[in-house]
Amino acid sequence: MHLSRPRLTELAAVFLKLGTIGFGGPVAHIAMLEAEIVSRRQWISQPQFLDLIGLTNLIPGPSSTELAIYIGYLRAGWWGLIVAGVCFIVPAMAIVWGIAIVYVRVSDLPQAIAMFAGIKPVVVVLTIQAMWKLRISAIKNLPTGIAGAVAIGLFGVFDVNTLIVLLVAGFGVMVWQNWRNWRGGLSAVWLPRFDLPILAVVPAIASHPSWVDVFTIFLKIGATIYGGGYVLLAFLQPELVERTQWLTSTQLLDAIAIGQVTPGPLFTTATFIGYLLAGHAGAIAGTVGIFLPSFIFVAIVTFWSPKLRQSVWFRSWLDGVNAGAWGAIAVVAYRLGVVTFVDWLSIAIAAIGALLIWRWRVDPLWPILGGAAIGLIIQLARS
Repeated sequence: MHLSRPRLTELAAVFLKLGTIGFGGPVAHIAMLEAEIVSRRQWISQPQFLDLIGLTNLIPGPSSTELAIYIGYLRAGWWGLIVAGVCFIVPAMAIVWGIAIVYVRVSDLPQAIAMFAGIKPVVVVLTIQAMWKLRISAIKNLPTGIAGAVAIGLFGVFDVNTLIVLLVAGFGVMVWQNWRNWRGGLSAVWLPRFDLPILAVVPAIASHPSWVDVFTIFLKIGATIYGGGYVLLAFLQPELVERTQWLTSTQLLDAIAIGQVTPGPLFTTATFIGYLLAGHAGAIAGTVGIFLPSFIFVAIVTFWSPKLRQSVWFRSWLDGVNAGAWGAIAVVAYRLGVVTFVDWLSIAIAAIGALLIWRWRVDPLWPILGGAAIGLIIQLARS
């Protein structure tokens, strides 16, 4: 494909707009992409668009962002891949970065503490909702059900590393569902191996966070995460809250909440956390680290997509990984609930949030803002 400056300019304008107004998470992003790219501009057909959705769900990382990256490639080649992805990410990154700066300055104020205390129960409700919705696609049959249960045991009881849990779940389901073909030998099995080389070069975590540590952590997450933004909790809670103690549970929930109320990918939570850990350099490092693998994977998929579609082994492995991710989310939801639901106010806010989100299907933005308002009102009434 030839470099076309008008096409690149058009791509930049379209994806800057989508990245700025893209509230509502991956499902909303995909709907907006369909309306803008397929229906309005007709850059690709509806069957092509559906095919791209399937392909981006086969690789690690944020699927809606990878969908934008792939569309950029189809529209304007390799430069289009970069321009579309960067322009979709940068608006959310800038907004979250600005909020992080303000957060650090005001987070010790009683009013701010009260507002974020009101937000926490709603975020836990959203995590439980994500777990409940994902059960349908994650727990498809007996093998994936067992994989999910094993993941809960390994992660929740024995504190096994999240990545190891996902790999064990994926391998177990892959072997279970394809054991009859095992006689053909591993040489007959095609599995993509693009994530392991990245993991092999990740250095050990230092005792104090620097931008390099931030980049390392989020590069590992971006290279291995399946299952959407809430699986971030399954990686970040044990790594940053429990093991290194660089974050508190409150800060992690605040980061997820801010990712919810801002447009663009939920993965820009990495921008917020990066700033908390290592300042401006950390914000950049976290963002680049978590999104860089998506660009690489999409580039690889442009060559490997036929094999990815045809490999029953890979699809079985992916089923297991998704089941493991579901189990990890279940454990994190339980742990966050234990530290969040500590008084009648937090339980009441969670109950109201659950009714609004589950019963009346209100956009999560409003319960989050409502929780903050309730927390602030209670604080002002007490002072």
